[in-house]
Amino acid sequence: MWGVLRAGRLGGWKWKRQVPHGHYILDFLCVNAGLIVEVDGGQHADQVEYDERRTRYLETQGFRVLRFWNHDVLTQTDGIALTILQACGGERQASPPAQRRGRG
Repeated sequence: MWGVLRAGRLGGWKWKRQVPHGHYILDFLCVNAGLIVEVDGGQHADQVEYDERRTRYLETQGFRVLRFWNHDVLTQTDGIALTILQACGGERQASPPAQRRGRG
């Protein structure tokens, strides 16, 4: 997933990975979109209540949380990337170029 998100590759959005927040480590965070992406391995099937509590806490902090299974990230990468891009609000508008000074 990091290969898809890093360096603004997904619609120009800037992502961080393994970000500490409170008592948690967030898999992927896009501050500008207010979006957290969590990629869950099989152990999460046994900790549903913990994950739900964690998601509720993060939502109270103003974030939206998307969760995907590891297997799906590996086998449906393009579809998941599209879902994430849509949750961010689509392609990010490029900043206008800075005015050049001292020319003339």
